[in-house]
Amino acid sequence: MGWGTGGFSGWGWLMMILMVFFWGLAIWAIFSVIGGWTSKKRDGEIPIHGESALGLLKKRYAAGEITREEYETLRDDLSR
Repeated sequence: MGWGTGGFSGWGWLMMILMVFFWGLAIWAIFSVIGGWTSKKRDGEIPIHGESALGLLKKRYAAGEITREEYETLRDDLSR
């Protein structure tokens, strides 16, 4: 059956699904590469949900959740 008979049949549906999958994957790859180029990572820090481990540690210290000694020990561990 061709295009003029009202739709796809057999392999036509599979090819259409594969084409949509291919273009979706291609678009995702482009955005991933662009996102990797534009991300701002400082001093080799690995972000955790948009925030570095050192940033989280600083927030915990500022909030009073950990003592100065704990902060310094953990900061030293993270910098190794």
